[in-house]
Amino acid sequence: MRKITNFWVMENLGFCIFQKTALMDSISLPVVAPAFERLKRHGVWLHSLAGILLMAHAVSHFRGENAHTLYFWCLLFISLDIFLLVIVGRDLLQQLPRINLFFRSVEIIFFFCIGVLMIVEGHELTGIVHFLLAIGYGYLFYCEWALRQVETLSFHHTGITVPNLPESRFLYWTHVNGVKASYDHVDIRTAAEEDLRFELRANLDYDQLEHVKAFCRHYLGEV
Repeated sequence: MRKITNFWVMENLGFCIFQKTALMDSISLPVVAPAFERLKRHGVWLHSLAGILLMAHAVSHFRGENAHTLYFWCLLFISLDIFLLVIVGRDLLQQLPRINLFFRSVEIIFFFCIGVLMIVEGHELTGIVHFLLAIGYGYLFYCEWALRQVETLSFHHTGITVPNLPESRFLYWTHVNGVKASYDHVDIRTAAEEDLRFELRANLDYDQLEHVKAFCRHYLGEV
């Protein structure tokens, strides 16, 4: 096995090569992680669900005997803003994650406040449901917070870092049965017979692909 002395890092969706003296240096590749893409697609529908629930609560509150006008209008405007964002700015939610996180935080606050209000008014079950919604959307906020960074598939001396939710997953080489790298994707077969595929954000050239293959062969003990 020949020594490999280049350290490759994907930067701005391209490779930068730094000379190192180590026998093998880590490789990081920006990829399109399936879990992140699913979250991006479903995030819009979850905004819609939050808008519907807030609108329904606003109408229900308005029809009640002790309706607070300011509270009603706050709920109504927030739900209309969410619907407008979903209809007009679907792509904006994915391109500008800070806006998405802002509206997600607003949804969490309102669900929590509605839960408190329902408990105070003696509607314990409804309050608990809204508390659970606040917790669920809080977990979603935590996952979406990770989307602000580029997802990378990294090969290290000890194993492979795989992008996942809510946090990246680390696979020791002993837990990996095989790695098949191509110009536009990487397939990983785990010891648990799990098949993972990651599409690359930028295609590799021949030398880069051979570097990745040689790195994996070295640690998997393949000839």
